[in-house]
Amino acid sequence: MTYKLTEGRLYTVDVSGFIFRAYYALPAVTRQDGTPIGAVLGFCNMLMKLRKMIMENSSNPLWCGAFDVSRKSFRTDIFPAYKAHRQETPQELVPQFAIIKEAVAAFGLPVLEEPGFEADDVIASCAKIATASGLKTVVVSSDKDLMQLYSDSVSIFDPMKNKWISEDDVRAKFGVCPALVPDVQALAGDASDGIPGVPGVGLKTAAELINKFGSLEDLLSNVYALPKGKRRDLIIEHANAARFSKKLATLKDDVELTGLSPNSSGDIPQTFFDLACPSLLDGARKEILADFFQKQGFVELNRRLQTNCAA
Repeated sequence: MTYKLTEGRLYTVDVSGFIFRAYYALPAVTRQDGTPIGAVLGFCNMLMKLRKMIMENSSNPLWCGAFDVSRKSFRTDIFPAYKAHRQETPQELVPQFAIIKEAVAAFGLPVLEEPGFEADDVIASCAKIATASGLKTVVVSSDKDLMQLYSDSVSIFDPMKNKWISEDDVRAKFGVCPALVPDVQALAGDASDGIPGVPGVGLKTAAELINKFGSLEDLLSNVYALPKGKRRDLIIEHANAARFSKKLATLKDDVELTGLSPNSSGDIPQTFFDLACPSLLDGARKEILADFFQKQGFVELNRRLQTNCAA
């Protein structure tokens, strides 16, 4: 059985991003037994709205979520300072991860996670597999690092701003086309991720240089074409750091995701059927969700579910 590629799209959800944004967006909420569930509530609200948006924009949609297994990845293995400055996970959030995984299962959202890789790498790999199979992908995330994936076959939806990201948005953020975002980050660095870059080179200058030379390697190969001065000297001195920074900034799109490789004929593999987005109106799914909401004390979510209202 071959999935009709024109009938739907693959929505890849940045579950890890959803969790942290939900946690910081809502005040502290606890269950009757004292368990903190604010992030769970925010997460479920976001997923309900996303589910409605998906069904309104695509027939026979597929969806999956990507989750960070831990803070360790191949990036921290080669560069321990990567994201090392970030605060530890808030204690109130720790017990909510297990409940959120219950929520994911109740919604029927398949979650992919791979040890040694970040959720962003899993999303990039899903998008590449889908593109190779002729399927359009929608990346659902507010993470700027995923903007480098934007292309004719990969679109981005920001659930926090409730807007579709355009190529103009990427250019406004980084000053270059999506494919060159890692090149800009290689020069400018990224303080939020601990990517070093080249000292003294900011985002605007990095974008100007990449647009002028075409890529990081072309810049480094022609660095002596730059005017003599401190900037040129710094780029020459930190050329290897720039190359290393690009390696950190570039998402891995070749992560082996079990069962999600295109078959020899290029059709979407049978396992993609497991990613079908279930209808909340389906009796069994609705009952599962209702039970979960009731267990958590989510009265309003349950009311919306029963009245078929996701907004």
